[in-house]
Amino acid sequence: MEMLALFLLASLIVGASKGGLASAGALAVPLLSIWMDPLVAAGVLLPIFIISDGVGVWLYRSDYSAKNVLLLIPAGLLGVVLATFLAPVVSTPVAELATGGVGLFYCAHAAGKRLRGRDRTVLFRPGPGLVWGTLAGLTSFVSHTGAPPFQSFVLPQKLPKMQYAGTNTLVFAAINLFKLPAYASVGMMSNIHLPSLLAMAGVASAGAVLGKRLAQWLPEALYMRMIETLLLVVSTYLVLKAMGQLL
Repeated sequence: MEMLALFLLASLIVGASKGGLASAGALAVPLLSIWMDPLVAAGVLLPIFIISDGVGVWLYRSDYSAKNVLLLIPAGLLGVVLATFLAPVVSTPVAELATGGVGLFYCAHAAGKRLRGRDRTVLFRPGPGLVWGTLAGLTSFVSHTGAPPFQSFVLPQKLPKMQYAGTNTLVFAAINLFKLPAYASVGMMSNIHLPSLLAMAGVASAGAVLGKRLAQWLPEALYMRMIETLLLVVSTYLVLKAMGQLL
């Protein structure tokens, strides 16, 4: 019963992230990893990500940045393909350390620019977008933590909050679908229990609706600061966890 409650909490977090509280979903696998193998947790949660992705795509079907979506989805696919080959030779702690490092670098860089009064909008550039999108696909494959690379590219563009949330939802909906065949082929989804999955799917769907309501309600500046704060929390956790395992 306690484990089911934990899975339901993780599902609510995943759903809320798809509804607009971007980065929150990256907390789900670390939460479950306290009690179980991270790869098992990632496999169990992938169907929940995909189901809540469907709800999120419908909620944000009119709110997204087309140029970012058209660039980052193919880049994410490239990252998933690379991760399929790199996963056997690159350990999870190394991947998590790199992912968390990217997030911390972005947070420190953004804070520094604000302190110097240079927090200006960065224009969309395809070259960096291809790199960050590929990294998002790669790190998402390992532990559903593609947010730091994605946000390092998209947050500086200062998109309107609902457009930002929709872009995040659409890009990771595609990336999660790309991950499905590889996860299934290596047995990462063999621990799924159907009744639990249905309960988790219902909670995640409700979480997606709740997430969009919160995103709409929060003031623009507060919403973006909250996203950056979540990014900082997730990135710090990943770095500390990875260093603990590597040392």
